[in-house]
Amino acid sequence: MRNTIFLTAAAIFLAGCNSIYVKPGTMTPAETVYADRGGYTMRRSIKIELERRGYNVVVGKAISNRNWSDGGDDLEIETSKVPNQARYYIKVNERSEKFRPIWCALNGVWWWNFNVSIADQSTGKELMTWRGRGCADSSMRLLRRTLDKMERQNEQQ
Repeated sequence: MRNTIFLTAAAIFLAGCNSIYVKPGTMTPAETVYADRGGYTMRRSIKIELERRGYNVVVGKAISNRNWSDGGDDLEIETSKVPNQARYYIKVNERSEKFRPIWCALNGVWWWNFNVSIADQSTGKELMTWRGRGCADSSMRLLRRTLDKMERQNEQQ
């Protein structure tokens, strides 16, 4: 009985770590997706997953690169041009991953904290927003389920 209560409480607690708004049936595989360069593991994993699903993932063409100093910290600022053929724009803001071998022992050992947005460049509408944090493997499973919902209706039409 105690184990059941603990597992139920843990499931409720972990479910509160993500907030997703999604428009089902709004994405079409084989379209071009623009994603920013680089990033931590979440951004890279999303690009890999989209390519696995058949999307053409591009990072655009760098148009400028400049250094900026903020009281001793030098920052490199790069701007890129979003290609005209890019149907979707994916924006990922993330913090550096944390190594959590106990909390995420069977779930990827890395803890992610991120914001993800997907917009349709042809309509200007936002198709998904996701504010999340969690272990790497469970976050990727949730991403796959979310993308399934976003693609499902297009497959049936």
